[in-house]
Amino acid sequence: MTLEIIATNLSDAKKAEAYGADRLELSPGMLETGITPSYGLIDSVVKTVNIPFNAIIRPHSQSFIYNEDDLTVMKKDIQMVKKLGADGIVIGALTNDYLIDEEILKQLLHEAEGLDVTFHRAFDFARDQEEALECLVNYPQVKRILTAGGAQPAPQATQKIRQLIRLAENTHLEIMAGFGLREDNFKEFYNETKPNEVHFGSGVRQNESYLHPIDGSKVNNVKVMMKE
Repeated sequence: MTLEIIATNLSDAKKAEAYGADRLELSPGMLETGITPSYGLIDSVVKTVNIPFNAIIRPHSQSFIYNEDDLTVMKKDIQMVKKLGADGIVIGALTNDYLIDEEILKQLLHEAEGLDVTFHRAFDFARDQEEALECLVNYPQVKRILTAGGAQPAPQATQKIRQLIRLAENTHLEIMAGFGLREDNFKEFYNETKPNEVHFGSGVRQNESYLHPIDGSKVNNVKVMMKE
């Protein structure tokens, strides 16, 4: 079972690794739900942390709908991620009709050849998640989908997450559950859903806030529960 932790800065990345994270999502600006990390941050994490990490590619926080200018920036950012030696990227894009934007996805994946790829929670805002999953099955470069089973926190959507896990069986896709997971609700959530990968953000921080640093004891406690 894989534990992914959001790191917003270098200190987060070092602490998450030290307390048991298996992989990082490098995603600063989480008060805006995440934007592309800087050259300096990616380079520093590459040179400091030994566990895999994926950098979010998100040029702004306005929406998950992107225009040609956004696409130009995103492609250049993926090139930067590859050049610096990060393990992967976290991407997602929707059309104005809230379908997976396959034209943008194809272009991003072309730039991302050789990188690990997560499709982020844009998936949760697609008009139909089953339809979105069926679409992503056609893209073997996409290794996993981060989802809360909808716009609500994951612990409120256990039935939906179980359904998505079943639908992804016998495909190349992994369903990574995240958003709203905390130390105090994780065990019950895991027992009800049994995902192979889980994703924690503010739930393993002091005061459960992105204004505060990662709490190593919370990361460690989650890791212990995963082994029980």
